[in-house]
Amino acid sequence: MTGIVKTDDVLGGNARLDGRRIAVVDVAERVLDHNHAPEYVADQLDIEISAVYAALAYYYDNIEEMNAARERRRELDAVLKTRSKAPEAVEH
Repeated sequence: MTGIVKTDDVLGGNARLDGRRIAVVDVAERVLDHNHAPEYVADQLDIEISAVYAALAYYYDNIEEMNAARERRRELDAVLKTRSKAPEAVEH
């Protein structure tokens, strides 16, 4: 069974699947927000179905941590979106 780990220098210290660069919140969002079946998520991420359920269990057991991770992601997305809309420098 796949464990959940946190490493400061991997994925910003967010909870992830042991041995993979797949964040728990990414797995949970695919199932919960995008309504994908756990089997589909496992297939798409090339992970065991037990890893999907381990990620979901961790997500629900640590909902405040996961909500904070999701909020940090929304903030980063907003910053990146703003930067991508900035006018490009004009060369003379």
